Amino acid sequence: MPAIETALPLLALWALAGYLLGSVPFGLVIARALGLGDLRAIGSGNIGATNVLRTGSKPAAAATLILDSGKGAAAVLVARALAGEDAGQIAGLAAFLGHCFPVWLGFRGGKGVATFLGLLIALAWPVGLAACATWLVTAAVTRFSSLAALVAAALSPLWATLLGRPDTAALLMALALVVLWRHRENVARLRAGTEPRIGRKTGR
Repeated sequence: MPAIETALPLLALWALAGYLLGSVPFGLVIARALGLGDLRAIGSGNIGATNVLRTGSKPAAAATLILDSGKGAAAVLVARALAGEDAGQIAGLAAFLGHCFPVWLGFRGGKGVATFLGLLIALAWPVGLAACATWLVTAAVTRFSSLAALVAAALSPLWATLLGRPDTAALLMALALVVLWRHRENVARLRAGTEPRIGRKTGR
């Protein structure tokens, strides 16, 4: 983490702003707007882009991916510009937690992968690109979105250290642990051989 230079009450306000931004369930909103149904009753029940793709609508999934990653990036960029690096990291963490545990949905949100990658690109774009490349390669080889997310998240602190941003490594370790926790059911399905592959459409 960077040195804490912003006053703690102001950091708390940035954390609240980041959380509220991150808690907007774009996947759920888009699916309902396009008549795709309630995502929580489709596929894995997740509100993220991968589950939106299971409805069969690639445009809806792409829009969800862009908006979910964008809210993580926006939280970091705005807080950093107005208050500093410490506020940027706090706001990014809060946006990620807002996506995973949104108050509007009873704290049952998404798994945070798109938001994680978006805030990481905003924090340190070379590290973010390395994490995205890790996800893409793993997904292309295995066709498992969950496994790609786990590998990308787990390696992100290493990429941060190797690419000259060790100040973000502690944050990325914390985020990786949350990603792992949010994917615990996927891990069980991967071990059992029942995890659905990318592109598989699930009936509603």
